[in-house]
Amino acid sequence: MSASSASIINTSVFILTGFPGLDQYYPWFSIPFSSIYAMVFLGNCLVLHVIRTERSLHEPMFYFLAMLALTDLCMGLSTVHTVLGVLWGLSQEIGLDACISQTYFVHGLSCTESGVLLAMAFDRFIAICNPLRYTSILTNNRVIHVMVVILMRSALSILPVIIRLKFFHYCHPHILSHSFCLHQDLLRLACSDIRFNSFYALALVICTLLLDAVLILISYVFILHTVLAIASREERLKSLQTCVSHICAVLVFYIPIIGLTMVHRFGKHLSPSVHVLMGNIYILFPPLMNPIIYSVKTQQIQSRMKKWFSPKMK
Repeated sequence: MSASSASIINTSVFILTGFPGLDQYYPWFSIPFSSIYAMVFLGNCLVLHVIRTERSLHEPMFYFLAMLALTDLCMGLSTVHTVLGVLWGLSQEIGLDACISQTYFVHGLSCTESGVLLAMAFDRFIAICNPLRYTSILTNNRVIHVMVVILMRSALSILPVIIRLKFFHYCHPHILSHSFCLHQDLLRLACSDIRFNSFYALALVICTLLLDAVLILISYVFILHTVLAIASREERLKSLQTCVSHICAVLVFYIPIIGLTMVHRFGKHLSPSVHVLMGNIYILFPPLMNPIIYSVKTQQIQSRMKKWFSPKMK
């Protein structure tokens, strides 16, 4: 083992990975990545501002949308310093405590986003299948309680495995697979007993992401059943159009997660750059696309933005 590798092992500093073998192109890669992060911040801040200032948007669906935008904004904030730090050549090192903190936020925010998408699916289910009781079921107090439950589930459920990361012995070279920290990446470098973390993380994925996805699917089965029972074709289309934004947001969230899981599981022969690219898509694609989806597909937000950005009539 080289002296440099030995020094890495004996410290609590980890090395972040950009695109292996493409170091000379980092200045060029930093341009699209910087633009994407700028769009993530501006897009989600714009959605939050529109919802805050437009009184007609003060209803359950848009409260959940505001929580989704805030989650995406936090996801961008939690990774921007390491991703751009690597591409700008500022630093590829990250301390153990900072790495564990980033791991906590990345996985916690993913769990939060999944919970918000489930809450939005329930909102669409009530609005279409039981519209007369919509306001009595989704009261402001109940919406707040749902949001609190989502946050508490995300914040507390991953604490057991995150806390254990602090006490592991990392004897393998401290070279991470991405330009940000992930739980499974830290486990790969640990020489301690990681069975609890592995089994708990698998159970957590099944009980949160997978269960949320199944419940979202079930809600849309009921929605589709209700919509198909509507006699008028125009009314059927109108009802389905209210779900398009949410369906797109669900696909934008789950497809990168499935893709990253498949690459980690079956793509060990692939170039490390593919793993890094899929990791960045998992982190950046939902926060980038959600503001675009809801700005294009939600009439209230679209009309408000048109008022702001259209030229003033003389």
